[in-house]
Amino acid sequence: DKRTIEKFEKEAAEMGKGSFKYAWVLDKLKSERERGITIDIALWKFETAKYYITIIDAPGHRDFIKNMITGTSQADAAVLVIASPTGEFEAGIAKSGQTREHALLAYTLGVRQMIVAINKMDEKSVNWSQARYDEIVKETSSFVKKIGYNPEKINFVPISGWAGDNMLEKSPNLAWYKGVTLLEALDAITE
Repeated sequence: DKRTIEKFEKEAAEMGKGSFKYAWVLDKLKSERERGITIDIALWKFETAKYYITIIDAPGHRDFIKNMITGTSQADAAVLVIASPTGEFEAGIAKSGQTREHALLAYTLGVRQMIVAINKMDEKSVNWSQARYDEIVKETSSFVKKIGYNPEKINFVPISGWAGDNMLEKSPNLAWYKGVTLLEALDAITE
């Protein structure tokens, strides 16, 4: 609820990590909050129009890949979160990049349904750019296809996790985007 998020925002700001208010919903360990990374898996349950969903927040940091595998092995579907800023995206999809590794692990562990959340669309260098979104979709489609996924069955959803844009409701900042929100993409998962 809003009060909880405000509490997390205040606590995060006191630690100099004001932008982590949403991450703290799932990052419960003091060390996770201090370092700004997910270390252990966390569960969060909510209901959509179609499903009861349990989010398994798994670490993305390479030092905690074992925990990521534990979380992913329990999943019916994956939300691959990709950072859109120049440099961050490229590092993730490089030959030894974390984004590439996570997609491969998910497929290897039997997760056949994927949503790609293209995050940080609000970042200055991206500035809600359709061209950047299209570039990321093209590059990501190419590498997930090589792994075994069908990119035509993947929802590529541009979002701002920080501002909440296109997560629950369509964003006026993404007027060019005609696809689904992240919540709608979750509801589009098949059982």
